[in-house]
Order: sequence, then structure tokens, then C-alpha cells
Amino acid sequence: MKENGKIWLMALVMGVVLPALFFAVAEKVVKRPSVMQSVEQTDNQADRTESALFHTGIAVPVLHENRYEQMELNTYLTCVLLGEMPTEFDSEALKAQAVVARTYTLKRNTTGLKHQGGAVCTDATCCQAYCTMEDFLQSGGSQEALDKVKRAVHATAQQVLTYQGALIEATYFSCSGGKTEDALAVWGAEIPYLQSVDSPGEENAVHYTDQVTFSAKNFASRLGFIPKTSPVAWLGQITYTQGGGIDTIVIDGNSYKGTEIRQKLGLRSTAFTIQIIGDSVQITTRGFGHRVGMSQYGAEAMAVQGSTYPEILEHYYPGTELVAYLQN
Repeated sequence: MKENGKIWLMALVMGVVLPALFFAVAEKVVKRPSVMQSVEQTDNQADRTESALFHTGIAVPVLHENRYEQMELNTYLTCVLLGEMPTEFDSEALKAQAVVARTYTLKRNTTGLKHQGGAVCTDATCCQAYCTMEDFLQSGGSQEALDKVKRAVHATAQQVLTYQGALIEATYFSCSGGKTEDALAVWGAEIPYLQSVDSPGEENAVHYTDQVTFSAKNFASRLGFIPKTSPVAWLGQITYTQGGGIDTIVIDGNSYKGTEIRQKLGLRSTAFTIQIIGDSVQITTRGFGHRVGMSQYGAEAMAVQGSTYPEILEHYYPGTELVAYLQN
């Protein structure tokens, strides 16, 4: 009986206690097994009622119009997509944007509030762009386009990007000008999944290239130097980043980072060329934004060529995993 009792006790531990402990620990992390099921059931999700789809059980504190609001996640993401990406973009590009925006939002919601009392705000220069559904329709948007955006959010429900089990820094921007930048070149931090990649097919982007001209005096004033030579002799050595942006540039004997030049002159990107024409400085930029992570116009180009949203995400965030996120 004592031997049988030991066997019974061991069976109880192996069959009940250990599995219970395993699942208790598993509940603390991002859920992986269900992601493929989530992807395969995309069509079924799109057919579910709008009411069911919008009740994710996740509320996000959002700073909107100078006050904090608890917004349902899918409702907030729909408004983000309306503000961030043209609704005429391919559905796969919109789905990629939905996953990235969801990842960005949940990362901010789980790693500490960026704003006092709020995880994110609706200021595009700070967090993510935002356009209410009502404003979209009142400004000329169609119900058909709104429904298209909602389907992109619903079809990717719960899906996020992770790296080594943690939500990634899901940065994105408008247009790269042909090649994205790595995080090290822009923010000084090496991030394995934010590396420079080719981004072809962006030529139709609104800001694929831009040109701006400054007077020599205004140019020098903005950069904070007193000219020692004539403008024609200002340009010195230039080094470039992996993504084709300006890393460092010497101007009239002063060394500047490309990111510093962009900020002080208000340029579209750090991928630029400078030409001195008489007493004027002409700058031509390629791309629009910090150029780290997913290019929205690049995602559109890939989608038009037949890429699915998981393929788009894999391209712009190499080494990451597309998984299903469930709230603890």
C-alpha cells in the first residue's frame, strides 16, 4: 500500500500539479500557438459581426484633445489607420499597418505610460496619427473605404510582432526613398530587427523626393555657425549610413550629424544632397520620415506585387515573429 501510495502521489504531481504550473507561467507571456490559427481564420474573422470584433477586452488610455480617454483597442486602431495610411492602399498593406500599429500601441501600454495618464496620444509628431470615423466621413471619405479599414483591423485581430518573446519597437514611416535606415544610424541604438533593407517601388510616393532652398545667410544661421569662407567653399567631407542617409557632413569646417541637419533645417529625411548655387543652398531629400522600420509606401508596393501582410512584415522587421497577443 505504501508503494502504491507513492505511485499514486507521483501520478498526481505529473498529471495535475506540473501541467497547472506550466499553464500558469504560460499565461504571463505572449501566446504563440494560436497565431497560425488566427491567420488561417482571417476570412472567418472578417465575417464576424462588427460588435463582436470591437470587443477585444483591451482598453487603451489615449490622450486626445487634451484629455484622457479609455478607448477600445480596435476602435482606436481603426482611427489610427484612417490617419496614417491612404484608404486606397491595398488591403494587405493596410493589414500590415494594423499589425504594426497594434504592436506599437500595446508596447506603450505594457511598458509604462509615455504620457502622464495615457499610453499614447493622437499627435502624429509624437505617437500615431488619428482620425475619427466621423471626421473621415464628414471630410469626404466613403463608408466603403471605412469598412475596408475596419476589415484590415478585424482580419489581424490580436496579431502583433515580437522578438525573442517581447513586443518589438514597431517604428514606421511614410517613404524611405528606396532603402530604409537602421536604428543605430538614427537613434544610436543597435536593434537586431530594425536594420536597413531595400524598399523598391516607392516612386509614386507623395514625398519620394523634395527640394528646398535656403539663402546662405539663413542656412548658416539655422545651423548655428558664422561663415569663415564663401558658400562655394563650405562643403567638406561627407560620410553615409548603411541606408544611404547622411551620417556626418563637414560644412565650413564644422562637423554635423545628418540627423542634426534634418532637425535644424526641418528636412523630410536624412537622405539628402546639398548643392551650393551662388548665394543659395539647395537641398534635395529622398523619402519622408526617420526611415526606420516599415515604409508605408514600400508596403503598398509589395502588396501590389502580390506580397501578403506577413511577408511585408517579415521584410521590414527581419527576425521577428507574428504571434497572437492575449491580455493577461
